[in-house]
Amino acid sequence: MTEDTTGRWRGWRTASQEALYGPGGFYRRPEGPAGHFRTSVHASALFAAAVARLLCRVDEALGGPAALDFVDLGAGRGELVTGVLGALPAAVAARVRAHGVELADRPAGLDPRVGWTAEPPKGITGLLFANEWLDNVPVEVAEVDPGGVPRLVLVREDGTERLGEPVSGAEAAWLARWWPQAPEEGLRAEIGLPRDTAWASAVAAVDQGLAIAVDYAHTRDTRPLFGTLTGFREGRETTPAPDGSCDITAHVALDACASATAALPGARLLTQRAALRALGITGARPPLTLASADPTAYVRALASAGEAAELTAPGGLGDFGWLVQPVGIPNPLDQP
Repeated sequence: MTEDTTGRWRGWRTASQEALYGPGGFYRRPEGPAGHFRTSVHASALFAAAVARLLCRVDEALGGPAALDFVDLGAGRGELVTGVLGALPAAVAARVRAHGVELADRPAGLDPRVGWTAEPPKGITGLLFANEWLDNVPVEVAEVDPGGVPRLVLVREDGTERLGEPVSGAEAAWLARWWPQAPEEGLRAEIGLPRDTAWASAVAAVDQGLAIAVDYAHTRDTRPLFGTLTGFREGRETTPAPDGSCDITAHVALDACASATAALPGARLLTQRAALRALGITGARPPLTLASADPTAYVRALASAGEAAELTAPGGLGDFGWLVQPVGIPNPLDQP
C-alpha cells in the first residue's frame, strides 16, 4: 500500500474510479485481474465452452445472421473471448465479430480477429456478455449515523473513513427503493445507481440478441446489513484502500439493474448453477463402466466433472447471479 500524501476525503465512488482505472490504476497493471483473483473464466475452459454454446443458441434464434457479434464486456486480458472463439464450431466462428471491451490496453498476442475498445460497439446483433464487470463499477457507500440518518462514507487514499453529508436526491431514492435501512447506527449499503445506469447503457448497445451480466449478487430481500465492499490483492481478500494496490469490489443489486431495463420484456435472474445446467454443465460424475471400457476417457471425464462441479458449487461460483436480458428474441436459456 502506498502512503497517503494527499489527505483528501472523497466518496468511495470517485476514489475507487481513480484507484482502479486512473493512470497507473489497478486494472491497468500488466498482470491483469487474473494476477489477483480467480473468476469462472480462469477456473475452467468449460465456462467459455458454455458461453460459446449460448452464443450458438443466440445465433439460431437470430436465424443465422451474416455477422454474429460476441462482445466480452470487462474483458480483462481477453481470456473469455479467446476461449469462446476456440470453442465455437468452425461454421459459426467464421461469421463471428468478436470484441473485447476494457479500459486497459489491448493485450499483446491477442487473436487479431478480436476488436478491442474502451466502450461497447453500437448495433450489436448477437451476445453481449459481462462477466464480473458490474461489481467493479464504482459506487458510493452509505452508513447510518448515531442519529439514524444514512450518510455518505468518505475515504482517504490509505482507506481511513469518516462520514460525510446525508444521502440525498436520486441516491436517497435508490436506497429507499432498493436497500431500505433501519435507523440503526453502523448499518451500511452500497448505492447501486451507477450500475443500473451502466447496465442500461450496455443493453442499449444490443439491437437484437441477448445481454447477460454475471456477478456476485444479492436481491432486495437478502441485502447484507453491513454492505459488501472489500478488496483483493494477489489472491487474498484484503481491507479496501483506494491507492491502486488492490481491487475494490462490492456485490451487485442485480434486481435493481434488471429494473433499469424494464421497458424490455423478459429479464430473468437466476444462479450460475441453474444457467450452466441449462447449457449442459452439470458436474455429474462419469459412469464407472467407462473406467473399464476406456480408462483414459474416464480420467478425462472425471477431471471435467470436477471442473464443472466447481463452476456450479453451492456456496461458491454456482451462487453467482446471472441477469439475462433478451432483446427481440426468446430467451435461449429456456431451450431444452
